[in-house]
Amino acid sequence: MSRINEIIQEIEKLEKELNEELDKKIAEKKDYAKITFKEFLIYFKNIPFLTLITSPIIYAMVIPAWILDAFLWVYQNINFRVYKIPFVKREDYIVYDRGSLEYLHPIEKLGCIYCSYFNGLMAYSAEIASRTELYFCPIKHKKRLAYRHKYYKYFVDYGDEKGYKENLEKLRNDLRNYKFSCEKPENLV
Repeated sequence: MSRINEIIQEIEKLEKELNEELDKKIAEKKDYAKITFKEFLIYFKNIPFLTLITSPIIYAMVIPAWILDAFLWVYQNINFRVYKIPFVKREDYIVYDRGSLEYLHPIEKLGCIYCSYFNGLMAYSAEIASRTELYFCPIKHKKRLAYRHKYYKYFVDYGDEKGYKENLEKLRNDLRNYKFSCEKPENLV
């Protein structure tokens, strides 16, 4: 095993430990009192002007997000079935739990719902794209990337023609059977 693989395994182990500690911390949180109608009105009075004028632009992004969401559903239902790639479960990525926090103002809750949807959708689309890339083009880039998805470490090195030809079908079969060291989602379809 190479030193790189050892480091990757150690990072995965630490990520698992971190998630367990975060889960414990969340379980310790207490509930807060609901916001009154008067506090609701005061909130609007204190919203900065630039926030008010940029909010429509921010929230308008939900329209292309809905379109992307619909296209991802079609894309996955056609292509993933054809190539026998395991489906990405939308509900594993788009989670609406922060909007139920009692201490948030209703407008903040709306913002949390929006951000949960939008960021979850981006993560969901990235997972669909990463599985597609793993299936069709599992070759590392020559240039170092700012972000690498969880399957990237399995890709063949840039310029390794022999490795690509030898490993392409194995990687495809591993994807079909989800045989990767990264954790298998609990609800994998």
